[in-house]
Amino acid sequence: MRVVQLIDSLQTGGAERMAVNFANALADEIEFSGLIATRKEGALKEQLSTKVDYVFLDKRKSLDIRALLKLKKYIKNNKIDIIHAHSSSFFYAVLVKFLGVRCKIVWHDHNGNRAALSLKQNKPIVLLSGFFKGVITCSTVLEEWSRQHLKSKNIRYIPNFTCIPEKEKSITQLKGKEGKRIVCLANLRNPKNHSTLLKTFAVVAKANPEWTLHCIGNDYHDSYSNSLKQLTEKMQLQNNIYIYGGCSDVYSILKQCDIGVLLSTYEGFPVALLEYGMSGLSVLSTNVGYCSNVVSDGVSGFLVEPLNEEQIVTKMKILVADTNLRIAFAKNLHTFVNDNFSKEAVIKTIVTFYQSL
Repeated sequence: MRVVQLIDSLQTGGAERMAVNFANALADEIEFSGLIATRKEGALKEQLSTKVDYVFLDKRKSLDIRALLKLKKYIKNNKIDIIHAHSSSFFYAVLVKFLGVRCKIVWHDHNGNRAALSLKQNKPIVLLSGFFKGVITCSTVLEEWSRQHLKSKNIRYIPNFTCIPEKEKSITQLKGKEGKRIVCLANLRNPKNHSTLLKTFAVVAKANPEWTLHCIGNDYHDSYSNSLKQLTEKMQLQNNIYIYGGCSDVYSILKQCDIGVLLSTYEGFPVALLEYGMSGLSVLSTNVGYCSNVVSDGVSGFLVEPLNEEQIVTKMKILVADTNLRIAFAKNLHTFVNDNFSKEAVIKTIVTFYQSL
């Protein structure tokens, strides 16, 4: 079997991480595993296994004929059986089919808010779904939506998974005091709800000034990002809140932290929670999307409502104050993630799904 992952970029993000994870894991299971980035490279390129065949299309506009022909040549030369297209990259997978390339398309939907989007917003996917030989979703909610709206008959929920990269280099040294670091692994954009995180952390930091918050994720230097930096200055917490931008050494960073937070207003299946669990962090997460399927409230972390600042502050204060509770939560989450979202279990499922098409 010869499979290539198709993704728009290799900047740090959930869909991008999963494309890299699939490519790396499949390299040990099938004849050929490749990854194609269409529009932009990024920090995750460094995490690709040497066993994965990689190419960058350098797509510069919506319909880039040069990039499309490069994709066609790659698919033909490498005799690809399946294009596993993540998120919006499905468009180029379908276009290359129009050029006479004989291969199957599997579309992987990572958008946890898909069901809330309008029919107009989802129209391109619905119209082109007849070209999808299979559809993979990151939650059962998305699976049900796909069954109701898409034309593909082979639709399946397959959970995300995480694994510690073989070739990750330790680059980032976090500021702040060891043993008193909170991390948020999320790109600076909606729906990650960073403003609520900063405001609630400010309350906690007032009574616990040695604790620091570290925001790891792509900084787009836009109004969202600027508002967070202005808020940090307004609250005079420049020595407690740090924004790093996208980083490639995620696991090295997480090993320097004690608490992982994710306060999104909506999610699909957040890879960040799996990475927190694998890294031995205690977790505070909002109860949205598939978060409750990873974190058991009061057992392996705390679940809160995304806009309930009082509740978030209360739970964050408990975690900051109780070392033993943090250790217990972290141990329970690590065990659960390792048992249920391991590379081995998920890859076996994905290979079986490929074979069924």
